[in-house]
Amino acid sequence: MGKTTTQTAKPVIAGVLSIISGVLSLGGFIAFLIAGIAVSVNFVSIYIGDSAVGIASGMLIVFAVLSLAIGILAIVGGIYSLQRSKWGLALAGSICALVPSFVLGLVAIILVATSRNEFA
Repeated sequence: MGKTTTQTAKPVIAGVLSIISGVLSLGGFIAFLIAGIAVSVNFVSIYIGDSAVGIASGMLIVFAVLSLAIGILAIVGGIYSLQRSKWGLALAGSICALVPSFVLGLVAIILVATSRNEFA
């Protein structure tokens, strides 16, 4: 006889918040990528050989990649939370949701953590 648990809306709300935060992070990815390309193209043509421009452009590209990874993890974790499966990945996704939106991520973490028994 399997255990029965009452299903609440907590994982669903947490999943939606994680997905929203992940989409915000993907928007940050696009912004960092465009800024990195703009800095490298505009300033390199003006100040050829300026190492500070290369460093700034490289940092923006690194931020873009990090933002992409965080956004993907938040969205995947949100999907798992909606499905009530793989609690660890749902929690990891909600933790990643902290980066683009602290409030959404914090609420998602609390909801996922308190609904652990609802996950398969």
